[in-house]
Amino acid sequence: MSRIKENSKMKIGVLVSGGGSNLQAIMDAVSVGVLDVEIVCVGADNSGAGGLNRAEKAGIPTFVTDYSAHFARWKEGVPAPDDFSLEAVADRQSLMKGAAPAALKGFLEKRAIAEADLLAQLAPYKLDLLVLAGFMRVFTPYFIDGFTTGSDLPRIMNIHPALLPAFPGTDGYGDTFRYGCKVGGCTVHFVDYGEDSGPIIGQSSFPILPGDDLDAVKEKGLAEEWRLFPECIRLYAEGRLKVVEHQGTRVVEILPAG
Repeated sequence: MSRIKENSKMKIGVLVSGGGSNLQAIMDAVSVGVLDVEIVCVGADNSGAGGLNRAEKAGIPTFVTDYSAHFARWKEGVPAPDDFSLEAVADRQSLMKGAAPAALKGFLEKRAIAEADLLAQLAPYKLDLLVLAGFMRVFTPYFIDGFTTGSDLPRIMNIHPALLPAFPGTDGYGDTFRYGCKVGGCTVHFVDYGEDSGPIIGQSSFPILPGDDLDAVKEKGLAEEWRLFPECIRLYAEGRLKVVEHQGTRVVEILPAG
């Protein structure tokens, strides 16, 4: 069950990397009363993210954790945070299976520097849920564990432009289209230690017709994303999501209303 207290609005933070169309869909759902939550902050991994402008126009506090700048600091010799354990994080992650030790070390350390800043920026808002709305960065166990400590339910939700587990990664609609699929779709899922591998909350599909090009696929997909994402957030806010073990896999159960 969700940890949200009865008669209190769930506080969510949203992270973006680009234009923020999914952020806008969430804000619109809040404004018309379909989604009864409070968006208390919007963050980005770069200062040019258009989603920041959307949030500022709506009066929502914003911040930037500049990943590229933090990666540059790591190259200059800035160490990982004091509470970062390379051995512990490397043991839990599944983003770089089989990677050479040096490559894995660099991958995790430089992200931990950025993630420590992100955790610090988010901390004052005391979020119930963190929503990734086109945030183009993967999280290491350092961030996931640091953010979700003390919760009995995952607290990071992502939307992916494909019907997972097919086509994880950064170009879901493109991969779907190039593979020749006749059906495309999007997936909302909780974030775990892998890449787009967390428990699935909801999915929505659409037909890919013979005359459709990639732009048409993306247009259809975005329309489904804008509908599905607020609905999944609403289920979380209502305490209707539960993660259970089923045949060795973590899956999401949707509980009845009321």
